Amino acid sequence: MTPDPQDAARDVRVQRYLDHVQFEKRLAQRTLILYGLDLERLAALARAVPVDLAQVHSAHVRRWVAQMHAQGRSARGIALILSGWRGFYAWLAREGLVATNPVQGVRPPKGAKPLPKALNVDQAVQLADHVVSEDDPWLEARDAAMVELLYGSGLRVAELVGLDVRDSGQALGWLDLAAGLAHVLGKGSKRRSVPVGLVALKAVQAWMAVRQAHVRDPAQAALFVGRHGTRLSADAVRQRLKRRAALAGVATPVHPHMLRHSFASHLLQSSGDMRAVQELLGHASISTTQVYTRLDFSHLAQVYDAAHPRAHKK
Repeated sequence: MTPDPQDAARDVRVQRYLDHVQFEKRLAQRTLILYGLDLERLAALARAVPVDLAQVHSAHVRRWVAQMHAQGRSARGIALILSGWRGFYAWLAREGLVATNPVQGVRPPKGAKPLPKALNVDQAVQLADHVVSEDDPWLEARDAAMVELLYGSGLRVAELVGLDVRDSGQALGWLDLAAGLAHVLGKGSKRRSVPVGLVALKAVQAWMAVRQAHVRDPAQAALFVGRHGTRLSADAVRQRLKRRAALAGVATPVHPHMLRHSFASHLLQSSGDMRAVQELLGHASISTTQVYTRLDFSHLAQVYDAAHPRAHKK
């Protein structure tokens, strides 16, 4: 059991260090209190061994990290504690009170990676099919085309706004309507081509029919433009998508990458072909794509818990 840090008076070295960081780093009072609690915990753990703070070794620190982890403290919480301890021992070393920093090189346990947030199929279709009647027809046509490409082709928002209407030889990406392909420049300057579905093609064609009237510069090649006829920014796409989702009645806040996650999750659920999904997303490693299998299992677990008579203990 972890000793109570309040069981004994504060170690004079801990107090000196806290005085140092208070005046040298001008920490906020709340931060200073948390530093003090973490260092009192360190002193209490050392007394329980027993060992003096100056005689603590990396083996001690690793054992205490394991104890905190076993007691349910989060990986992030342990990382913050270690950071405070590391700073304390770095100061002790500068003061000539210890020869080495026993916390240096000690890492917190790995935290569980959060699942990517994705819409379910009904929510995605609800968002894509919604017509924002309050908007000018050209804005509605543009936004509908953007949603269809984000969800229908799994594009990143940077790939979406980088699309041109044609291949100029210098374009970051372009849309080939005849072939039904979007050619994009993804992460790591890697090019890939992804299919554009029939619904997305029709939405883009509807946008192209009104796009030219809002492009002041005939040389402007950007597929998606704003009110001033210039290339649309990623932030503008995020704002428009968030607004559209709210008007469509989608309960959760929607951002462009959520549609990419939805694309991957729904495609993997239907096909089970992880390699194909990896290629479509442009992931360099299959391990990056494997997170969507966890997302799919999470959905299946929720269905089981809600429906199966043996899912819950009476």
